[in-house]
Amino acid sequence: MKRYFITGIGTDVGKTVASAILVEALQADYWKPIQAGDLHQTDTMTVKSLVSNKQSVFYHETYRLTKPMSPHAAAFYDGTRIIPDNIIPPKHNRTLIIEGAGGLMVPLNDDFLMIDLIKKLNAEVILVSKNYLGSINHTLLSAEALQKRNIPVKGIIFNGKPVDITEIFIRKYTGLDFLFHIYNEPVIDKQTILKYAAKPTMKTKIDW
Repeated sequence: MKRYFITGIGTDVGKTVASAILVEALQADYWKPIQAGDLHQTDTMTVKSLVSNKQSVFYHETYRLTKPMSPHAAAFYDGTRIIPDNIIPPKHNRTLIIEGAGGLMVPLNDDFLMIDLIKKLNAEVILVSKNYLGSINHTLLSAEALQKRNIPVKGIIFNGKPVDITEIFIRKYTGLDFLFHIYNEPVIDKQTILKYAAKPTMKTKIDW
């Protein structure tokens, strides 16, 4: 079955909302290997609360770290070390949505990055970008890093207020397929996620 790794051009760009939309649209399973901080309300809990279908399975994190820091630092302060060989994808019968922590070059330990984990898991990337000053640079660097490592990219999702001139340039320069846009919503709830998941373009842009 397909594995899609949801990563972003940085932190707080909308990976979790994008993951919820994809889980709902594809009736996929969900797994976040590393949760750093917010253990009272993890990203797994958030996605599960936003998904309406009853088929999706939500797997436990491999590492649950107490501090909202980069994984290698959070692990250090928790008195542990992230061992990549311990991060084993769950057995799944449906498409698996894997959500990363932070961006591609976030360290998991002293010599292993998030992008290395993507390669290890043999997953296809869906890149989430958000429009802010500097986002072109961050998006292009992310796309280049994936390309240099021969990691396949399914496409790009833009989050937030549209900025056409920015998005057109990013799409043209990177050649990434545009999947969909998440707009600024007054409320993010199950109905919001269902609205995006039901869009006809979802069927043509992403493998079912």
